[in-house]
Amino acid sequence: MSPRVLQLVSIGSAPPSLLRDLEVPLTLQLGVTPVYARVSLTAPTYAFNKDRNQYHSNAIMRRLVPLLEPGQMVLGLVDVDLFVPDSGFVFGEADRESRAAVLSTARLRQGADEALLRRRVQVEGVHQAGHLVGLSYCEDARCAMFLATTLPDVDRKQTTLCHICRNELVKLSR
Repeated sequence: MSPRVLQLVSIGSAPPSLLRDLEVPLTLQLGVTPVYARVSLTAPTYAFNKDRNQYHSNAIMRRLVPLLEPGQMVLGLVDVDLFVPDSGFVFGEADRESRAAVLSTARLRQGADEALLRRRVQVEGVHQAGHLVGLSYCEDARCAMFLATTLPDVDRKQTTLCHICRNELVKLSR
């Protein structure tokens, strides 16, 4: 089987250094090969919803899809507050069908020094990329695939997959 390639894209003023911090956990946990996009995207003003004062994650993911090369997936890192219509906010979102995901640092920054922010980005980066490779939500609150809806949820999670999710990943890789 050919290696799964995950293109990492900086959007707006999201620090590229945080993308670099994703390399090791993505490779170790999911077996993906991270590569950096040749371009970064501008601030996603097109996705801004003035009524919510937030940015629609689906609109951002639609801008990531044209960057895909055959067989690749894409994960964009953005520094704006994201939403989907049925939630107050999301840390990120992934769409398996389009092979695109987006992750926001906006709420992950709250109360965080650089080390904690880096860890939170790694945890949620593995989570979003996990969806791209076919993993679903997990019930284990320590697993990277657990659905975090609060910062304490994120902080409780590990950058690693639980035993059940690791086994599922092996099945998906066949």
